[in-house]
Amino acid sequence: MATNTRQPIYVNGDWEIDLSRRELRLRGVPVALGGRAFEIIESLVESAGMLVTKEDLMASVWPGAAIEDNTLQVHISAVRRAFGADRGMLATAFGRGYRLLGDWTVRDDDTPLSQAEPSLPPAPLPRDEITTNLPLAASELIGRGDAVRQLRDLLSIHRVVTLTGPGGIGKTALALETARSLLLGAQSEVWFVELMALADPDLVPTAVAGILRLQPGGGAPSAESVARAIGRRKMLLLLDNCEHLIDAAARLAETVVRACPRASILATTREVLRIDGECVLRVPPLDVPALDSEAPTDVLSHSAVHLFIARTRMRNQDFSPRGADMPLIANICRRLEGIPLAIEFAAARAAVLGLYEVATRLDDRFDLLIDGRRTALPRHQTLRATLDWSYDLLPAAEQRILRRLAVFHGGFTLDAAAAVMAPDGSSTVIDGIANLVAKSLVTLDAAASAERWRLLDTVRAYAQEKLTETGEAEGTARRQAEFFLGLLTDEHADSEIDNIRAALDWAFSPAGNSRLAINLTVACVPLWTRLSLLGECRTRVEAALTVLDGATEPRAELTLRAALGMALAYTSGPIDAAKPNWQRVRDLADALGDTEYQLRAIYGLCLHETLICEYRVALALALQFQKIAASASAELPTADRMMATVLHYLGNQAGACEYAERSLAAPLPPDRNLHAAHYGVDQRVGATVQLARALWLRGFPDQAMATAQVAVDEATDVGHANSVCLALADGACIVAILCGDLSAATRFARALTEHADRHALGVWRTYGLALRGRLMIKSQPLEGAALLRSALDGLNDTPFDIRFQLYLVWLAEVLEAAGQASEALTAIDEALERAERTEERWYLPEILRIRGELSTDADYLARSFQLAREQNALSWELRAAASRVRGQHAEPALLGDTLARFTEGFSTADLLAASQLAGE
Repeated sequence: MATNTRQPIYVNGDWEIDLSRRELRLRGVPVALGGRAFEIIESLVESAGMLVTKEDLMASVWPGAAIEDNTLQVHISAVRRAFGADRGMLATAFGRGYRLLGDWTVRDDDTPLSQAEPSLPPAPLPRDEITTNLPLAASELIGRGDAVRQLRDLLSIHRVVTLTGPGGIGKTALALETARSLLLGAQSEVWFVELMALADPDLVPTAVAGILRLQPGGGAPSAESVARAIGRRKMLLLLDNCEHLIDAAARLAETVVRACPRASILATTREVLRIDGECVLRVPPLDVPALDSEAPTDVLSHSAVHLFIARTRMRNQDFSPRGADMPLIANICRRLEGIPLAIEFAAARAAVLGLYEVATRLDDRFDLLIDGRRTALPRHQTLRATLDWSYDLLPAAEQRILRRLAVFHGGFTLDAAAAVMAPDGSSTVIDGIANLVAKSLVTLDAAASAERWRLLDTVRAYAQEKLTETGEAEGTARRQAEFFLGLLTDEHADSEIDNIRAALDWAFSPAGNSRLAINLTVACVPLWTRLSLLGECRTRVEAALTVLDGATEPRAELTLRAALGMALAYTSGPIDAAKPNWQRVRDLADALGDTEYQLRAIYGLCLHETLICEYRVALALALQFQKIAASASAELPTADRMMATVLHYLGNQAGACEYAERSLAAPLPPDRNLHAAHYGVDQRVGATVQLARALWLRGFPDQAMATAQVAVDEATDVGHANSVCLALADGACIVAILCGDLSAATRFARALTEHADRHALGVWRTYGLALRGRLMIKSQPLEGAALLRSALDGLNDTPFDIRFQLYLVWLAEVLEAAGQASEALTAIDEALERAERTEERWYLPEILRIRGELSTDADYLARSFQLAREQNALSWELRAAASRVRGQHAEPALLGDTLARFTEGFSTADLLAASQLAGE
């Protein structure tokens, strides 16, 4: 047996370093310090102020282990934090080592060890050479390398580390892997105590004593007797699955740490121990691919995917995912939120059923994910059993709170949670949520800018089942809907869009309430239009109108129909539905004497007539809007923008520039976002787009490109998705193509398609399809023609007849490039017929020019040149002059005279080509 010898106590002023108790004390009070950090202090104080090199410190504290400099630095920082205001006592010799400054003297202390440390035995009990009972790893721990390193560092600094997290997150696997790594060169014991099978808290000390082969004395073991038996043994005690015995586990851990200076505790639990000195590490889920990640290399870079593939191969050696499988795998891992146990269940099913079946059946995950390992703990054999374990441990009040939180699809605030818990008091709700967070069933939403909480998707699905089983679903859903109805006037409603959708789904369901459904829909209109969710707006509004009695609720119908009209303009749907809808808005506004909605109705009618190329009717409506807006001067810039748009399409570019510039010179509306929501697009962005196009036509290509970029930048700053699409599609893309800058056009077209897809704006996506076809004119003209034909087909399902002519011209150009002259001639003839029938004259000079070149007909070229001059469209005039000179239908001087009138744009494609032709 070892002798009972006390080691020295070093003293420097108010500081004491007690090597026997392994304590650093300030004025007699122990300072929290991890075992490794204390061993560093011990090495330094025994060197009496001399320099101790980094190499000597690492050899002393981590004998036989390969340790990096940053690991030592972590513990040096911990020592400095412990010294607090006296941190200067630990001096650094840069690049060499450290020394402990001060006058450290040894204090004599004749107190017998047995009296000074009553909790320690007179000597440690003899034991076998075996120092661990850790099970060997059955398979590789995937995706936890960083977590293992972090946990190792924490265990070397803190004497109690708790791993917490929801069921199935991998706490035990991480703890075991870390503990195994600590055995290498640690010269200490590591013992694993599984508490899951225990039902009686009083048996926790007995379980620990049995694993350690302790002899704590007569009677049933207690926490105190176990601690006395451990004594000074250097040990890591891993207490696994503590949540159902949390008080007993916490009491034992605290007692051992207080009485055993060389023992540390690593606990795994869904609820923290809450004892002095505890360091909590929440085990994160494995990382999953982002929502837009579908490229195989990107999907494969995530640890959740690695785990899924590895576990599927263990069940099916023939499993070899291809590139087309990656989106399915990514979706499975995302839906299961990186929870390792759920991913293992899904992998087992995928090995038998295939990826598609698993990916499409995750809404029924508790019936699907049941194929766990036969030898697993009972609560890990099915996904439902894992959640049952946690749920059954909750008090009834916390079970009720968890069930009702399942109604939130997009996270929740404390106010929202309190609203659905009624009649429980808010303080009860706050305490309950705090407890659920501590038990890893509710988590703080790290992605939110304000404080919000959420349930993991799997936990929410489980809680939803319980909510339905208890008959609380309808009342909870009603309270949620009423809460968000009141919130929709708040500026923070944008972050609640998923919850609002859920409230609407319930309100429109057979179990819902039609009155509440209508009120919610009306209140949501500004939100949908502000977020450019026009497809969603249209669907919801149409549903509300089917149950609305317009005779008794004209104001609600007015709001809904105005929103529907704007949604119809930018989403796929029947053209004929738009005009009668706007006329009904006008009638309701007249009956109610509502000037604001009168203007919005006229604007909607003007937009509709413009889209179907009835420009003379649109011009009359724009003048009518201008007349009414004179009494509401805030809307005069909108009137000017309407005039600029119609005049541009009619071919009056000088008038278009004048009205666009006047609109841009006006003050901004007080609430620009609300104004954009009312009219579908930001009017300043719209005016800038019209100005950019008119500037190019009038012979200012450099200014046109700069102005088009301004429109994109401004729309992006406003953050209105429909306005961004307008700036890209009608402005930047067209101007870039006209200037011959195909690189810029490609960049703008890509941004347009991505934006349209993200916001489900089908009309703009059709435009993006046509742009892709036009941009393939040199590389793949036949494929480009196919895309353009597809876009033309798409226009048949939209009110955007306005773009048909342009697509036909692009189709003719692409077909000509592909060598299909007759098909190109057919397309350009159709474009010419439409232009003459609708009076859409802005592109007519170019149509005539292309028609003349395809047929080698000088009359068409002459008409093109003459019309361009009449419109003051210098850029079309240049192209027509070049075609006439190239075809020897005009004198070269004609081209030189036209070129001489340009003052900018000399590096653009048209001017470079014309200059070269003139030189020839």
